[in-house]
Amino acid sequence: MSDTFLDRVYAARTAAETRALYDAWSASYDAEISAQGYVTPGRCAEALRAHMSDPTQPILDFGCGTGLSGLALALAGFTTLDGVDLSAEMLEGARAKGVYRDLTRIEADQPLRHAPGTYAAIAAIGVIGAGAAPISVFDTLMEGLAAGGLLVFSFNDHALQDPANVAKLAEWTDSGRARERFRDYGPHLTGMNLNSCVYIVEKT
Repeated sequence: MSDTFLDRVYAARTAAETRALYDAWSASYDAEISAQGYVTPGRCAEALRAHMSDPTQPILDFGCGTGLSGLALALAGFTTLDGVDLSAEMLEGARAKGVYRDLTRIEADQPLRHAPGTYAAIAAIGVIGAGAAPISVFDTLMEGLAAGGLLVFSFNDHALQDPANVAKLAEWTDSGRARERFRDYGPHLTGMNLNSCVYIVEKT
């Protein structure tokens, strides 16, 4: 079996190593992941559309990568999308999609630059998990929302195997700081028989 980026991506690594991996992957990312049947962006976008009455409200696509998530959101009818990502090379791919109002490179472990309430929703599609962002990012994302704001995100099977990830979600919902609006377990990368759980939570 050939060594692809998908074969390597789920290993734990530092933020700098993650950025380097995704920079190197950027040219072939869309082709490789699409060939494996990457359906989580579409599932997330459709779920968010069902829970947002006004698709013109601004959405932040956190960890937007090459823009496959933004493209799915645009196809679902959302019209005002900003994206942020660690990888400058990935952002070039996102820029080529032509669906974003603004694209910004960010640093790991930094607070979001916008004031809570700037975005009606934040999307973190395929972002949290082994080889990607740590679960501490969940707090950052929720803190970037005002009351009533929505977070749509996914945990793939690898992320679901780490009890800390689900525990972080429960920490927010059990304390009453957020409420779960949607949860659906289904396909993620169909060619790899890998699934994911899509969630929408509302900040209270």
